[in-house]
Amino acid sequence: MATGLKKSWGNVGLAGIALAFVAFIAIYFVSVTQSPALASLGSPELCAKYSGLPKLWGSNPQAGMVHLNGGEFILGTTLGYEEERQEIQTKVNDFWIDQTEVTVAQFNDFVKATGYVTEAEREGGAVVFRKPSAEELNQRPYAWWSYLKEANWRHPNGNEYSSIDNQPVTLVTLADALAYANWLGHDLPTEAEWEYAAKAGQHGIDLEKEPRDATGKPLANFWQGVFPTNNTSEDGHEGLAPVGCYISNEFKIYDLLGNVWEQTKDIYTESHGSPIPQTVAITATTGAKPDQPMVVKGGSHLCGRDFCVRYRPSAREAHEANLPIAHIGFRTVIRETISKPLADFNPW
Repeated sequence: MATGLKKSWGNVGLAGIALAFVAFIAIYFVSVTQSPALASLGSPELCAKYSGLPKLWGSNPQAGMVHLNGGEFILGTTLGYEEERQEIQTKVNDFWIDQTEVTVAQFNDFVKATGYVTEAEREGGAVVFRKPSAEELNQRPYAWWSYLKEANWRHPNGNEYSSIDNQPVTLVTLADALAYANWLGHDLPTEAEWEYAAKAGQHGIDLEKEPRDATGKPLANFWQGVFPTNNTSEDGHEGLAPVGCYISNEFKIYDLLGNVWEQTKDIYTESHGSPIPQTVAITATTGAKPDQPMVVKGGSHLCGRDFCVRYRPSAREAHEANLPIAHIGFRTVIRETISKPLADFNPW
């Protein structure tokens, strides 16, 4: 009898261990395929309180990211600028993407941990926006851009102004963005991945309209008024906004339209129909050739209805890989469905 009881309890013990193991695997699978706690953003009040560092930052490699199931979608449009006007059925695999643009606070932690010096800091200046006078507009094209000594990610307007922790980091080049992404074990998105995230399962004419709600309220940080001299700030911000001041899209991602253009790892071609160069070799180590035109997406706070109508998911523009400028930032992706923890990810 005792032997039978012992055998019975042994079987129960083995069954319990098996169930516990299955439960552990299930919990692990859920933990790595569902996003960590998402940031409480989506309004001027909430974004103003945001520190710029997502929950679990420093302990979870997917902190501040959302997981997207891959699928097919239509890349491009028939309604935009010429370089956008080809619709291509495109497929992307599962990936994670930052819920917001990379912030000054996040980039600062990267610099503190690695000692990294950006290209603008090494060069001693960068390109910034200045409202031009009528005389300046008559004298030269693109008179709103000026090269400013000592401008960099820490001081977007030179030494007179320091960057703000909860705003997107700007004045960073492709190499700078890739170095940050590499530090986290991430990458920059391809154009297709970025557009898939921005379209969020939608297709059609509504994606090509100015981002406003049914009452006409702006849903992104873009230029209202006459560019480049009069910004009415109807959206609540004349320049850069903190990340997450406007509602997210259906994928719970903020600021894919407006605020700052976002870098991708794709080399720019004049149309979607052109042969697409290999981009897989562009890494933080190899980089691209210094002035290589790269695809940037989403428009910025300088895009308005009378100039640069590119605050749309299908919009695309070329930008030199090595040019630090005040209206371009980035966000990162992870392409593995299940990511391994980063053993040395503890910048503090």
